[in-house]
Amino acid sequence: MSISRRQFLKATGGAAAGLSVAGNVPGPAQAASPPADLGRTALPFPTRPVARLAQLQVNIPLAFSYPDAASPCAVIKMGAPVPGGAGPDHDVVAYSTLCTHMGCPVAYDAKARTFKCPCHFSIFDPEKSGQMVSGQATENLPRVQLEYNASDGTFRAVGVEGLIYGRQANLL
Repeated sequence: MSISRRQFLKATGGAAAGLSVAGNVPGPAQAASPPADLGRTALPFPTRPVARLAQLQVNIPLAFSYPDAASPCAVIKMGAPVPGGAGPDHDVVAYSTLCTHMGCPVAYDAKARTFKCPCHFSIFDPEKSGQMVSGQATENLPRVQLEYNASDGTFRAVGVEGLIYGRQANLL
């Protein structure tokens, strides 16, 4: 029995395509357990001491840098529980002090209880997770995640929610 060239190519091409598709279909074990790093976007942040509870005064910011020396931040004891607040009263928060609009350093206004950008007048509310209230910025201030150690009264920075201005990733 003779086979034409066209019939040969159809048969072998179809078989090759079928095997290719069948080889890429995951079995039950593969489908149930995706790789642990698949789609990972959170980088491992360093853990750094920020302040002691005894150092903090209500409504007065304390400067520090996190996650590196090029990232100015401020920690504030607000005096009343706030979303994301740490410490025994859940009233201590920390934020990057680089405006999310163009990276100008924001300053804390104790009277208004807000962070204000002197460059383009954006205002951020530390009592509402760093929410942008007004101005040119379109993103909230990045919030520094804090952990409180009750045994020694210290706060440690453990991560950042939001992207620090001028970076593709918060860790360089």
